[in-house]
Amino acid sequence: MQQFAGADAVYYDSIATGLPGDVEFYLSEIRRAGSPVLELGCGTGRMLVPIALEGIDVVGLDMAPAMLDIARAKVAALPDQVRDRVEIVHGDMRDISLNRRFKLVLIPYRAFLHLMTVEDQRAALTSIHEHLEDGGRLVFDVFDPNLDMIAAHSSHIGTVLTRLADFDIPESGRKAMVWETREYDLERQVLTEYRIFEELDDQGVVAKKTYTPLELRWIYRYEMVHLLELCGFEIEALYGDFNRGSFKPGGEQVWVARAAG
Repeated sequence: MQQFAGADAVYYDSIATGLPGDVEFYLSEIRRAGSPVLELGCGTGRMLVPIALEGIDVVGLDMAPAMLDIARAKVAALPDQVRDRVEIVHGDMRDISLNRRFKLVLIPYRAFLHLMTVEDQRAALTSIHEHLEDGGRLVFDVFDPNLDMIAAHSSHIGTVLTRLADFDIPESGRKAMVWETREYDLERQVLTEYRIFEELDDQGVVAKKTYTPLELRWIYRYEMVHLLELCGFEIEALYGDFNRGSFKPGGEQVWVARAAG
C-alpha cells in the first residue's frame, strides 16, 4: 500500500496537486459535519492544513513515514492555536485503532485505490464504520475506469515512456523531470505506473534518478455500491465531480455515505 514512502516523498507536492475543486468540496463537507474529523491517507498534509485553518479538530493518518514527516513540518509552522487542532498518526486504514469516534471520515485524492484486494477494501470500510459516530459520514473519491483508455494502454502503448511533468526543486535549485509508463491488469483491475524522477544539474546532466512504482486498484460504480452496503453504509450521494455534478462513466466517483446503525 505504501506509495512515495521513501526519499521520493520530497517530490510529492510538486506533482500531486489534487483534482479541480476537491479541497473546497471536502471543506464544505467538513463545515457541515464539524469536529472531529479523520483524514485517511493524509500524506504530506495537503488537506490537513486547510482543515485546521477552518477551526476543525482533525486527525491525519497515513502509513508512509516520509510523507508524515513533511506533514508534521507543515503543521509545525502553523500558529499555536491552529497547530493544536491537528494530530498526525502513523497507521493503516485497514486497521484503525484510535479509541475514539468521528463525525466525518474523508479519503481524498483517490487514496482508497491503494487498497489492492477486496479483503483490504472491506477491512478498511469496516474499520472506518467502527470509528464513525452514529450517523457519521464517509466522504471519498476514486476515478471511474475509462475503458477506452484502459484498452489502449493494454496494447504495446502501455510500455511507452512519456513525460509527465517538470518542476524546480526549491531545496537544491535543480530542475526535475518526471517520466512514466503505465500498465493495466484487466483481471486484477490494477493500474501500475512506473515513474522516473530525474534531477538535472546546471549543465542538463542527470545528477540523480529515482524510480517509484505506483499501484492503484480501480473500482467500478456498482462494485463500490456493494462494498459500502456490505460494510454497513447507506449511500447519500454519488457525484461525478467536485461541483456535485451528475456521475458520468469514465470520470470521477465522489461518494458520500452515512454509517447505518
